[in-house]
Amino acid sequence: MIQLKCFYFNDFRERCTVAWDETGEGVIVDPGCGSEDEKDRLYDFIGKNGIKPVKILLTHGHFDHVLGLTDCAVKYGIPVYMHPADKEILKTDDFFTRTYGFKMPVIDVDTTDMADGDIIRFGDTEFEVICTPGHTPGSVCFLDAKDRLLLSGDTLFAGSIGRTDHPGGDYDRLMESIFGRLMCLDGDIDVIPGHGPQTTIADERTKNPFLQPFNLPEEDGTED
Repeated sequence: MIQLKCFYFNDFRERCTVAWDETGEGVIVDPGCGSEDEKDRLYDFIGKNGIKPVKILLTHGHFDHVLGLTDCAVKYGIPVYMHPADKEILKTDDFFTRTYGFKMPVIDVDTTDMADGDIIRFGDTEFEVICTPGHTPGSVCFLDAKDRLLLSGDTLFAGSIGRTDHPGGDYDRLMESIFGRLMCLDGDIDVIPGHGPQTTIADERTKNPFLQPFNLPEEDGTED
C-alpha cells in the first residue's frame, strides 16, 4: 500500500510529495526545496524512514516545482521523468522568476520523456501518466488507480484550477484537460494538488466554482 509524505516548500508553498510502498522504493514528485533547510528536511525524512528513491517525477517545469531538482537528482543518482513539451520551460522560462524577483534555478540534469498512458513503476506501485496540457504545454497528472490517488500538479486544485496567464498557458486546453481527463475519473479518488489542501474528484465536480457552469443540471424541458 502506498504511503505519502507532503512537504510545502519555498515562498509559493509548493507541495513536494514523497511516495513509497512496503518495498521501501519510492519517488520524489516536484522537488521544490529551494533552501538548504528545506533540502535537509526532505533528505532527513527519506533517510530516517529507510526510503529508497528510484525516480524523480515532474508534473510540469515551473521553477517553484524544481528548485531542488538538480540537488536531489545528484544526491540520489536517480533519473528525472517529465513530459518533453516542458523542456524549454524547465531550463529557460524566467517569467515567474522575473515577475516575483526570484533567481532562475540552475537545472543541470537530463530528463527522461514521459507520454500519455505511460506507466511509472516503483516497488509494487504503478503511476499512470495522464497528460493534462493547459497550465503548461507539458503538464501531467499521476494516477494510482489501485490506491485511489491522483497527483494533479497545478492542473486542478481544491476549489480552483491552474493559472494560464503566463507563457505556454492555454485556458481552453486546460478546461479540455480537466473535463476530458480528470472529471471522468471515479469520484472517490483523492486529489493531491501542487499547492493547497487535498480534495477529491467528487468534491471538485460539485463544489469547484471554476467548474460549476459546466455542471448545472440539464433542463428537463418542462415548464412550471
